[in-house]
Amino acid sequence: MANKEIVLSCADCVSKSCRSHDESRYPDFCLTEHVDKELLENVINIYKNNPEIGEISRISACIEGEFYGRMTRVEETIELIKRMHYKYIGIASCVGLIEETRILTKILRGAGIKSYTVGCKVGATDKTVIGVPNEKKVNGGCGHESMCNPIMQAKVLAREGTDFNIVMGLCVGHDTLFLKYSEAPTTVMVVKDRVLGHNPVAALYTANSMYSRFKKELGL
Repeated sequence: MANKEIVLSCADCVSKSCRSHDESRYPDFCLTEHVDKELLENVINIYKNNPEIGEISRISACIEGEFYGRMTRVEETIELIKRMHYKYIGIASCVGLIEETRILTKILRGAGIKSYTVGCKVGATDKTVIGVPNEKKVNGGCGHESMCNPIMQAKVLAREGTDFNIVMGLCVGHDTLFLKYSEAPTTVMVVKDRVLGHNPVAALYTANSMYSRFKKELGL
């Protein structure tokens, strides 16, 4: 049975008054209204005192202000790369999306940006080596099936010396590991969702969404 105790947070807010700092419309549970001021000050100091983090934050905000709703994710990423003066871009790609990655690398090349791609199956290590049972393989255990190796992707890109990385469609969990081990700042270009054409938010918009499926079970 689901835990019925509900802790209200930003997902429960309808006013979004933190965007304009309209204190008169903050709900009782507002995280901004009850913010830990010492923690907030410490965080702001990170932006102010860490040159790279501060620059990423400022440039990202400027790109948002200049192009909000008028640029694609690919265009915004190229704009960030150029303004941050990144010289060598690493791409951690699912091998199942290598065609999309190939197109991206051509676009980057056309924009004068050097890149280096590492596919998720790098090393071709069988899944059983890390304890995955044969019957849990996509091929049902009918021979070799290479594991996704996001840590190796991160290590190879670090050794290659990339100064900014892009994730292209790594599986859920595998992307987690890549982000954990990436030594360079990283953005996500594609989130894998084969059911919805790599557009996972569609599950939140349609009648067949997870919310609809579990509405009765959750008693909503």
